[in-house]
Amino acid sequence: MKTVDKILDIGMRFLMAVAMFALVAGGFWQIFTRWILNNPSTFTEEFMRYMLIWAGMIGSAYCFYKDQHLALDLVKSKAKGPVKLVLNVFIEAAILFFVCYVFVYGGARLAMNSTNASPVLHIPFKVLYSILPISGCFIVLARILKYINMYLDRNQPKEGGAS
Repeated sequence: MKTVDKILDIGMRFLMAVAMFALVAGGFWQIFTRWILNNPSTFTEEFMRYMLIWAGMIGSAYCFYKDQHLALDLVKSKAKGPVKLVLNVFIEAAILFFVCYVFVYGGARLAMNSTNASPVLHIPFKVLYSILPISGCFIVLARILKYINMYLDRNQPKEGGAS
């Protein structure tokens, strides 16, 4: 289980690093061509827009993986006992339903049914929209790993206990 966890962590961090490097390189190239060459690049604005979307979507999946995503804990923090457990299960089920339906299913349908290409780079929108199901799968996998780890941690015997 730790191996899958580590592979997921490294994979998402690598994709975020590539996207961020592409953003920096694109920004540098735009500034260089505009101010040094006096001939601004035509593709960098569109390229950087799409890379920002990809970086944001992979970053949001990584936040879910690390449990650092935005959450409204006002009600959850005040709940106690079985109510808190039921509320946590409901929240996690709602998150999984939303991500599976909107990101994975909806994003896959959007990517599959797209027929046009970006105006400047001529990249099919299928490629650009594919980040939705990719990040959705990362989020679902991250949540499933969280549930498995919680189950395994709960069922392991405590050290120092009587045998």
